[in-house]
Amino acid sequence: MKLQLAYDGIHLDDAVRCIEQIQEYVDIIEIGTPFVLSVGMEGVRTMRRLFPEKEILADMKIMDGGKKEAEMAFESGADYVTMLGVTDRATIAACVKAAKQYEKKTVVDMICVPDFRKTVADVEALGVDYIAVHTGSDQQLLGRTPLEDLKEIQQYVKNCRIAVAGGINSSTVQEYLSYHPDILIVGKSITQAKNPKEEARRIKEAMERAVI
Repeated sequence: MKLQLAYDGIHLDDAVRCIEQIQEYVDIIEIGTPFVLSVGMEGVRTMRRLFPEKEILADMKIMDGGKKEAEMAFESGADYVTMLGVTDRATIAACVKAAKQYEKKTVVDMICVPDFRKTVADVEALGVDYIAVHTGSDQQLLGRTPLEDLKEIQQYVKNCRIAVAGGINSSTVQEYLSYHPDILIVGKSITQAKNPKEEARRIKEAMERAVI
């Protein structure tokens, strides 16, 4: 099980300082969508250069132009790229093709997908590597969590690995660990904590206990 830090800030220097504090606990550095929109692929290139031992995910949320946009991320040093599960299957297939060419990984973000069963079957048939259960920040403000979606999606997944994201923190992490996701994605609870290193440590140690 891997811990992915979702960095959704917009300033490159702030991101570097944050990750320097917590890097010992993080397996995957996510260049979050706001970060991508702010600094573009420079964020990916910088994290690849400064943290070469870490995996890098570019949260592109690709909706069109799959091959071209995925290639941009992979050529900049990303190990994973995301696309939206609600997009056209041709776009997902194009992302998968690019990932195979670069020997990288694809992640389908299930945010706002209305039919989990059908979408899981479709994306698995296309050769996607990961399915990400995701409750967005706007949905979280309404009190939603990804826990029920995680339970449902696990019923349908046969080949893909599963990631989960959506307001997870050190107080709630155990609820998710009992379902054994392959990647646990944590953002603001670490990046906006009074002590980011301590919050990351608590989450990582809970993950390690769960797999013993």
